[in-house]
Amino acid sequence: MDRAALERLRRDIVFRAELGGRELTLHSTWGTFSPREVDEGSRMLIDRLEIEPGDDCLDLGCGYGPIGLAMAVMAPEGRTLMVDRDFKAVEYARANARRNGIDNAEAMLSNGFESVGERRFDVIASNIPAKVGKEMLQLFVADAFDHLHPGGRFYVVTITGLRQFFKRVLADGFGNYKKLKQGPRYTVAMATRPD
Repeated sequence: MDRAALERLRRDIVFRAELGGRELTLHSTWGTFSPREVDEGSRMLIDRLEIEPGDDCLDLGCGYGPIGLAMAVMAPEGRTLMVDRDFKAVEYARANARRNGIDNAEAMLSNGFESVGERRFDVIASNIPAKVGKEMLQLFVADAFDHLHPGGRFYVVTITGLRQFFKRVLADGFGNYKKLKQGPRYTVAMATRPD
């Protein structure tokens, strides 16, 4: 491959997407999840989020930020925290918030909830990667419960093959489970922290 072609690959991938009812310009790069467009699972999740204007939100595993930015747009009076364990993803999420004038969102490096501290949220949402393993998925669910206010909601989208596992883990951890949408490839579910 020639130098010019390599330099083109190093440039940001730029596209537009409607998120939370607003058209945003997103930058990403090779190596981030779904770098050329907002993936189908994230879209399914975003379309089913119920967010109040004052909600404080968390995007767990934010990538370059589509879910978190959608939540920040839907909750302009709240704060949205986006976390990812990949430093490049966090850089892009932070820059995407800034370039779109979304000043109620911040991005931070964190392995799951490790760096979140004692913060509590009204809504936590995640496009959970299946490849992290069932042990980490169980930790995500337990930590999400601990970081939600009473009545707070945890939304997840997973590959449909994991839907029964998530039904069991969410029902065990939260005492409830609600399937919001099941497609051939992805399932969106929600659990609510009891009051």
